[in-house]
Amino acid sequence: MTKPRVNHQFYMQRALELAAQGRFSTHPNPMVGCVIVANGEIVGEGWHERAGEPHAEVHALRQAGERARGATAYVTLEPCSHFGRTPPCADALINAGLQCVVVAMQDPNPQVSGEGIARLQAQGIDVKVGVLEHDARRLNSGFVSRMQRKRPWVRVKMAASLDGRTALANGASQWVTSSDVRNDVHRWRAQSGAILSTAETVLADQAQLTARHQQAVLQPLRVIIDSRGLLTGEEVVFSNTAPILLVHAPDTQRSVDSATRWPEHVQVVTVERTKTGHIDLAELLHTLAAREVNSVWTECGAQLAGALIEAELVDELIVYLAPKLMGHTAHGLVHLPPFEAMSQVPELKFTDVRLVADALRIVAVPHRVRGDILS
Repeated sequence: MTKPRVNHQFYMQRALELAAQGRFSTHPNPMVGCVIVANGEIVGEGWHERAGEPHAEVHALRQAGERARGATAYVTLEPCSHFGRTPPCADALINAGLQCVVVAMQDPNPQVSGEGIARLQAQGIDVKVGVLEHDARRLNSGFVSRMQRKRPWVRVKMAASLDGRTALANGASQWVTSSDVRNDVHRWRAQSGAILSTAETVLADQAQLTARHQQAVLQPLRVIIDSRGLLTGEEVVFSNTAPILLVHAPDTQRSVDSATRWPEHVQVVTVERTKTGHIDLAELLHTLAAREVNSVWTECGAQLAGALIEAELVDELIVYLAPKLMGHTAHGLVHLPPFEAMSQVPELKFTDVRLVADALRIVAVPHRVRGDILS
């Protein structure tokens, strides 16, 4: 009699659903879920809840108990093989007597990167890799980006009227979108490792750059580019004690004569200027990756948005279009250089389009990204 075919995708999909529950709390660790199946029945489930706490495999093994012996584990990311803040999960699976481990994707972390799989195989455990790999990579796009490209996954948020305008000619912009849209933005913020903006935006909007959402567990690092030294430390953004990374250029005057005056929750980092005189955005992103930032949520004006797009540093655009028309004299959505041919125009692919209250939310990915981190 032949054995019934096991639906690996079904159980891995459940593991991915579990992993996604950590999207607000696992930073800077990746989101991981684990399902243990014995005789066609799920006997253990778990997900990584917070950095420094037990990994998904440990939670699932605890729930499964002795029923884990001879069972199959479905894990969304290769079990770790090194001692970090917690012991190796590969060893935990071996000691529990698992017969088979199905892995969605290999860990891009060079400290693991195949070693966990090799350790399982060396103990006679059958290992299958690549089940729903695309979904697993998409779930942890920020972690994968940090490990493979040495920079975070960058999302640029923009809000505009239906005719692509962000503010009236006199600068008035509050509010282009509704409070429901702003709540959706705060949910995105809460999932991010950092929020990137500029001093100009902070001053114009009296921005706080915090995640004010009921699901927010960790406040993102607030990264403010202030190459001209416009901020004094008295602005509303400094009243909240969530960490701030203030980005100066080497010639920013306050970085020379006023660094000791900043509040304790503020750090100043110096980033070189490019030949055009602007902060080197690629260098800044590498700096954030070195600080274990997986994903960056950018809220800025048309100039920074355009600079990030032109430098090919944007991985996703999240655009909210309000059912309003603001006219040709209003400010445009993004500043890009003049194009002379359609072949020069950046091309995007819509990956999600939906209504958020009365606004249309469009998520678009540059074509280059789809063959990069997501494949």
